[in-house]
Amino acid sequence: MKSRSITAVVAVLTAATMLAACSSSGKKKANDTGASKSASTAPVTISVASLIPGSTPEATKQFNAQVASFEAVNKNITVKSEQYQWTGPTFAAKLAARTLPTVFTVPFTDGRTLGQNGQLADITKQAQALPYYDKYNPAVLAEAKTSDGKVIALPTAAYAQALHYNRKLFTQAGLDPDKPPTTWDEVRADAKQIAQKTGKTGFAQMAKNDNTGGWILTTLAYSLGARMETGSGKDAKATLDNDGTKQALQLLHDMRWVDNSMGSDFSYGWSDINQAFAAGKVGMYVSGSDIYTNLVQASKIDPTIYGLTTVPLGNSSDAGVLGGGTLAAVRPDASDAEKEAAVKWIDFYYEQPLVDQAQAVRNAQTLQAGKQPIGVPALPVFNQAQYDLANTWIKSYINVPQDQIKPFTDSIFKQTLVPEPAASTQSVYHSLDTVVQAVLTQNGANIDQLLKSANDAAQGLISQGK
Repeated sequence: MKSRSITAVVAVLTAATMLAACSSSGKKKANDTGASKSASTAPVTISVASLIPGSTPEATKQFNAQVASFEAVNKNITVKSEQYQWTGPTFAAKLAARTLPTVFTVPFTDGRTLGQNGQLADITKQAQALPYYDKYNPAVLAEAKTSDGKVIALPTAAYAQALHYNRKLFTQAGLDPDKPPTTWDEVRADAKQIAQKTGKTGFAQMAKNDNTGGWILTTLAYSLGARMETGSGKDAKATLDNDGTKQALQLLHDMRWVDNSMGSDFSYGWSDINQAFAAGKVGMYVSGSDIYTNLVQASKIDPTIYGLTTVPLGNSSDAGVLGGGTLAAVRPDASDAEKEAAVKWIDFYYEQPLVDQAQAVRNAQTLQAGKQPIGVPALPVFNQAQYDLANTWIKSYINVPQDQIKPFTDSIFKQTLVPEPAASTQSVYHSLDTVVQAVLTQNGANIDQLLKSANDAAQGLISQGK
């Protein structure tokens, strides 16, 4: 995905959530989910990634209901669900051991590399048979293709990084929850005030050694105009030790050691920080704009405390917001029948609510009945016209507190979207994890030296194509 203004590729308040379809549209034949009609009717069983471990009983019940609905209109397909959460280390282990479900999800960053390495099934035929294939946002669909144009996954969700904040803690600290910080200096000042007035963590940073520490550090560095690499493929040059990354690390150092506003837990990963935020222990943190779904499903957040705004951008002309997303992929050893069934499931579960009115409304009704989020802010998987149309279908069902995310939706169009590092993305992030940990746990850590070592490590992995 090329860097460009979000106004060119982004709309907000997507009709999609990470939970997707329910039963088939009344406008379609009962057994037509949009996938290839040439598939065999012989019995086939596939396993699919379901919800993350720890999801609420309501979310689990809803997912099971969706499986039942799918099987009712695809009588020859049996679906076995498996709890699943992507993390760098666990995914690599499951990939190597061939224990992934037939259908699983990966970040945008992994799709092309895995596809080029033959580690994802080629689903070009099945994908291009979908009646809405030409409606995909080209910039998003590009993340699901190899360099020679093979479709090795389908995009299911996209996001921009955002600043999530606790409106209740803002109020308790004497801050205006309707006026969240717009600069990093303001973030630092507000974090310090929250910590001093409430005793809670003012600003929390993911720092777990599972690539999330490097991911969020990259987000901060991007916002200050930095880039982590130049070039592409094995010829890319690592640039982790740039001035923007140093500035981002100095900010973290100062909030941690000077202001004492970052609490005492410096081992947060994605799920951990979501849980801490939902529990009211964290004032602010950076993550994808679409995590409200997880905050509800797995962490049971009180919606009244939730606030969302854009990541502050520095004065550099290169400053931008990191964007990414999720792909649904199929195991490379899947048979043709399994690939046909898998793409039918992807179509049914992830894509139909975005392209079919009856399905979108029914999905919204099911989400509403299960007290699940509708209208989580994310980026459009399909083109602008399709996005605008889909939003009109579910307008009356949206339950995400729109006034509380207005600082994000009002400003995101003014930001420039920057894709994640293209070469050896997860290796770059992993190389930065230990840098973040050192800065947050060792007072006086040598930032320049840490970044030089991380840059050397990342360069070695990039050169090996890892």
